[in-house]
Amino acid sequence: MRQEASAQSIDVPEKMPRANNRRTERVPTQFSLMYSGMHDGRMMIGNGVVTNLSEAGIGIRGNHLVTLGMELSLFIDLPGVEEPACIAQTRVSWVSGRRFGVEMFSPKLETQNQLRFYVWNHLFRPAAAKP
Repeated sequence: MRQEASAQSIDVPEKMPRANNRRTERVPTQFSLMYSGMHDGRMMIGNGVVTNLSEAGIGIRGNHLVTLGMELSLFIDLPGVEEPACIAQTRVSWVSGRRFGVEMFSPKLETQNQLRFYVWNHLFRPAAAKP
């Protein structure tokens, strides 16, 4: 029996699952950050928690809503680092309520090294060698 296409619309979910485009594994974390950016012509400042981290991206749960494509500056409180790591240029790559992910663009070498050090110590270092 041949099925014919119907002229009626098919219900398709608005948000299709995205393929995992990550080139590196993310490290589950939980430390605080502050983020800021422009939203509707106004400066927006939010606080949140870094939920995961990779060399190129950061998962965040924040107290202010952001929009896809929004540019943000981040100030991350990395454990064991006295001053917050500042990442001046990030772009929101996905949003799900108050959870969102950002992609980093050319962070300062010092900040990039801090993030790589953190990722290396928590992802690749054997559990017995961790403090």
